[in-house]
Amino acid sequence: MGDGPEVDIVASKPLIVAGMPMYNEEETIGTIVRRTLRHVDAVLCIDDGSSDSSAHLATRCGAQVTRHRVNRGYGGALKTLFVKSLQMGADILITLDSDGQHDPNDIPKIIEPILSGEADIVIGSRFIDGGTSVDMPAYRRLGIKVITAASNLSSDLNIKDTQSGFRAFSAKALELLRFDCEGMELSLEILEDANEKELKVAEIPTVIRYDVPKGSRFTALSHGFTVLAYALITLSQKKPLIVLGIPGFGLLATGAAMGLRAIDSVGEFTDVTIGPGITAAWIGVLGLSLIATGLVLQSARSILKLLIVKEFGID
Repeated sequence: MGDGPEVDIVASKPLIVAGMPMYNEEETIGTIVRRTLRHVDAVLCIDDGSSDSSAHLATRCGAQVTRHRVNRGYGGALKTLFVKSLQMGADILITLDSDGQHDPNDIPKIIEPILSGEADIVIGSRFIDGGTSVDMPAYRRLGIKVITAASNLSSDLNIKDTQSGFRAFSAKALELLRFDCEGMELSLEILEDANEKELKVAEIPTVIRYDVPKGSRFTALSHGFTVLAYALITLSQKKPLIVLGIPGFGLLATGAAMGLRAIDSVGEFTDVTIGPGITAAWIGVLGLSLIATGLVLQSARSILKLLIVKEFGID
């Protein structure tokens, strides 16, 4: 029946884009761009205020380069990557470091859960079976574990490696995700927003290297403190009873113990001391205050959430 034109039913190939924040990476950027182009359709480099030849070399090796006149930080570079990827109509954006810490050969593994519809965001993880890190300092490993534990307390994602910058985002994630931070704490903000918007997050094993020529330009101390502070602030907003109630209970128990010790000494009239009793009282009061504040804030959050659900139908 019918003599109309044939319809091309072959599905169009997804546009896969790799994005790299770049800051004074002339030693490695050329090699990373070329290796990455084997697995993607385009490479976007965000030159975040470099003073060397990074932008020139990246362009020569086939990348599209967007320049920031001043250094905005990792989060600022990712914001630009998201905007540029959406403008290009990317179906998948992969983010990886330009210093060689991430292996571009793992890109096919990272994008597979998105292509199969199993995930909206995929993280290349060092801490699941099959993943590892090369020459990672023990103190850095411990710091990442602490940050990850604090982050997972405030969400239901149960991510093992919240600090990996080797990630893939679907077109849906690119459209929905919103973030404000311009520093390294963006790694947590993205996961928090993904959790709020019920995006599917998966982890695949990968190897992250710390024996590259430069490594991260952020010191472990400044990076760790900034990200941990963000994780604790987020936790205090979402679960104030945990953040305030646990320390409050500890202070109350300490105050009670000190108070009992002071009472024991009252029997010996020559040894009566007022100091410990007063100290016990204010420590106990402080503990009770923290517990009460935690309860009030937790209740207020629950009531506000119910009102939002009732008014807007948003969970």
